[in-house]
Amino acid sequence: MMRPDGTALPPRRRGAIFLDRDGTLTEPRHYPTRPTDLILQPDIGPPLQALQQAGFALVVATNQSGIARGLFDEPALEAMNSHLRHLLAQFGVVLDGIYACPHHPDGIVVQYQGNCDCRKPTPGMLTAAALDLALDLDKSWMIGDSPCDIEAGLRAGTRTALLGRHTSDNATPNVVGSSTAGILRDILALATTSCGRPNRQGAAGTSGSWNRSRNSWRPEPEDSLRDSDEPTGAPISGKKEWLP
Repeated sequence: MMRPDGTALPPRRRGAIFLDRDGTLTEPRHYPTRPTDLILQPDIGPPLQALQQAGFALVVATNQSGIARGLFDEPALEAMNSHLRHLLAQFGVVLDGIYACPHHPDGIVVQYQGNCDCRKPTPGMLTAAALDLALDLDKSWMIGDSPCDIEAGLRAGTRTALLGRHTSDNATPNVVGSSTAGILRDILALATTSCGRPNRQGAAGTSGSWNRSRNSWRPEPEDSLRDSDEPTGAPISGKKEWLP
């Protein structure tokens, strides 16, 4: 779409759901090292698909200090990333990005020793994804099971949701829940309602409704929603990111 002066309108920036991996997107494991160590949390497929259909990008942001500690290497992480994508694809869910920090101050692998800008609670993975994928952090959420996840989201400017109750004075989340699936449904409800009524333009910029009986999201027809001056653009394809 073009402005009256003939210049192109900028693409609409969408919100994202940033997900910690171990203990949030997948069941908690002590330093997973193999693809088969990754098991999705219960019942997360439908709400993830609904949020994707509502217009949110889905991005994993995970600390993986096992690399710095010498427990596994980059190819092993890539194999786990591929397996995670395969598990989610069975629910029609496509990740827009996987961002992983391999560093740790006490690491034994020299190239990954020390401090960095990407390890949560620093917001480096979230801000990098926002730049790469044209995301609006004000419309985004960070979901995790640790105060460091919440602090990373707050420092990046997102809203935050904590799985469990391990809060800290420096990281107060917007939402607290006992299951990842429940938190995802809460975020979807907040994004698509206003004062208890359906909101024609949710936080991600896409309208529709949540069908509780079918446990699914039903987007409204695109042509019925787009204004004449609303910009259009091709969807962003799935992408993997490795932060050195």
